[in-house]
Amino acid sequence: MENKSEIVKKAEKLVELKMKGNDASHDAAHVFRVRDLALSLAQEEGLDHSSGSIEIVELAALLHDIGDYKYVRDPSEEKIVEEFLESECVEEGKQTKILSIIKRMGFKEELEGLQNGKDSIEFGVVQDADRLDAIGAIGIARCFTFGGSRHRVLHDPKIPPRSDLTKQEYMKKDEQTTVNHFHEKLLKLKNLMKTKAGQRRAEKRHKFMEEFLKEFYEEWDGKA
Repeated sequence: MENKSEIVKKAEKLVELKMKGNDASHDAAHVFRVRDLALSLAQEEGLDHSSGSIEIVELAALLHDIGDYKYVRDPSEEKIVEEFLESECVEEGKQTKILSIIKRMGFKEELEGLQNGKDSIEFGVVQDADRLDAIGAIGIARCFTFGGSRHRVLHDPKIPPRSDLTKQEYMKKDEQTTVNHFHEKLLKLKNLMKTKAGQRRAEKRHKFMEEFLKEFYEEWDGKA
């Protein structure tokens, strides 16, 4: 990440400041991985700097988890990204694109029936990058880290995963187990990737999760 622009450097500092109290599933390291993944996917998809697309991708990836509903302690935090972009005099068109990506990229928004057929390639690479970090080895580690931070039950065979979830049901997880999250969300992400580059990378990570869960259930039942 050489020759960073001043706004990118400031965005990185904002991420470190605002996310320092989060658990390791949604910390600054997660954001920086998503940024690196998004830039890599953008390159594979043929985006370049001349159109301004790369800056949109990088800033949306860096700022996407500030104000996350799972960690918001003060309603005013939901405006931090908007205020940051305005203070840095980001042109209005770019602001609109960045904020739109951030607002609509979450899994819960997809459950609400948001149509993605006309989404921009910038949206696709940022969303895919975030979803890639939710699956595979890193995704497994993040899933159990988050579950532990919320004192969630590891696994309970008597609590089946929920199917056909609405946005409201998905956001209510008080009685859910950590392992059920794989079935309710993580195993679905491979088929929701928006870019060819994201789809290619998701294959390996998805298979790793399937192998992990097979081993997990065998060990849980005392068969391995």
